Amino acid sequence: MVMQSFEKSVFSTDAVDGKPLQHDVYTKGDGPVILLIQELPGIGTETLRLADKLVNAGFRVVMPHIFGPLGKLSFIGNTARLFCMRREFSLFAKKRSSPVVNWLRALSAELKQQYDVPGIGVIGMCLSGNFAISLMADNAVLAGVSSQPSLPLGGQSALHMSDEDVAQIRESLDEKGAMLAFRFAGDKLCTQTKFTALDAAFNDDKERIKLTNIVGNAHSLLTMHFIDEVGSPTDEALREVIAYFGDKLSDNTAEPIARATDASSPSSSA
Repeated sequence: MVMQSFEKSVFSTDAVDGKPLQHDVYTKGDGPVILLIQELPGIGTETLRLADKLVNAGFRVVMPHIFGPLGKLSFIGNTARLFCMRREFSLFAKKRSSPVVNWLRALSAELKQQYDVPGIGVIGMCLSGNFAISLMADNAVLAGVSSQPSLPLGGQSALHMSDEDVAQIRESLDEKGAMLAFRFAGDKLCTQTKFTALDAAFNDDKERIKLTNIVGNAHSLLTMHFIDEVGSPTDEALREVIAYFGDKLSDNTAEPIARATDASSPSSSA
């Protein structure tokens, strides 16, 4: 089975509208904890490759399975599923986060307690890229990476979070240090307009989100359109991500950062 190397569990919380909501959670590795949130196409081989690279770099990767089939991509099917999951996702919402952020927040707190760590790291991609930013306001989250944040749909100049959320995230980032965000320069789903909106909201007086544009016209920077070659722009971005998490999450960063050189070990390119 495609997920046989992962340990499966189930996490349930009533943090979303007071009613129980549960999803399967897959865990692999040891070390500082990184919550890897799936993107729209699903948890395919490319996402599993990213998880393995993080595990090889010395981290424990936790992947919640929120929607879609495992081990393969389903663009059309998952899009339809999301429109049916209105309890959890508000794809067009401006100045408001999707309710699933509350589920992810509860999971983050559970992981911090379960593994007895000062805090965890979070990676969000595409529609979940925004969630990584929102979660930075939470005490359980010490570090975050937002890759091609794309929500709200049809509103690149808007943010998928309230003004109150922005204020809380800014305050948290002042304490924890800047988080990372990436996009391909030619991305049509996460445009420069989105990064300009984030820059205006968070970086007016200091850098709270380091916004990086990568050369290229693709979208899924760390997964489907990741170029698995040493020295490629995406490889350099991943190395920066690993070094960042090593610095923020580990009391002894030497091992994770030193092993980051193995992050681009030969494997099939996306």
